[in-house]
Amino acid sequence: MSVPARTGRSRMPRLADYKAVVFDMDGTLTPNMHLHEEAFTIFRDKYTIATPDEATIASLSGKRNSEIFPVLFGRPLSDEELLAYADEKETLYRTLMHHVHPVKGLHAFLKHMDAHGLGSAIATSAPHGNVGPTLERLQLPAYFGAITLGSEVKHGKPAPDIFIEAARRLGHAPQHCIGIEDSFAGLQSVRDSGMYTVAIATTHTASELAAAKPDVIVHDYEELMRHFAL
Repeated sequence: MSVPARTGRSRMPRLADYKAVVFDMDGTLTPNMHLHEEAFTIFRDKYTIATPDEATIASLSGKRNSEIFPVLFGRPLSDEELLAYADEKETLYRTLMHHVHPVKGLHAFLKHMDAHGLGSAIATSAPHGNVGPTLERLQLPAYFGAITLGSEVKHGKPAPDIFIEAARRLGHAPQHCIGIEDSFAGLQSVRDSGMYTVAIATTHTASELAAAKPDVIVHDYEELMRHFAL
């Protein structure tokens, strides 16, 4: 069942109270973070990089490659190094993309959004080359009204820039939007943007996500539909 995680709202929300939903992609539309970790494991083994502890992995989840790789290597990296390492890791990840599938209930939730006239957008730290193939695998190649990449905003997650920009591209104030995320950095980004904050427990447990203080925690979109009484 969904878990209300932040107090202060006077009543349970209705989907019709909002104008749009902004989704993260990896870990939110698809439970695929284990595939990214598999690609990172192959990459780390090649360069003899020690496996980060769980706290470091959690802190990096949802962030841009330009912020992840200097931590992995333990030193600043040139732009050329960042580009080369990111391309190498993402190439490894794309060999695993045949395992990508939607989070349970996603397509049904999108149909309810359509029925209520809500707009939709993606706000993702993923590189451009991953977005199209992921949406193709999810059978959503042209569904979203706007796609905002972490590389297109000044400050990546956990700053709110990417969710604010996604809402702007849809023509709505963030306060009139729902934001859905699976990572701690992403949830802080959503919360600080002013959106109604939904944590989806595909990557972390519900008890772990409670620390991010979202408005609600769900395990999948079927639970989210029940939360909105759909």
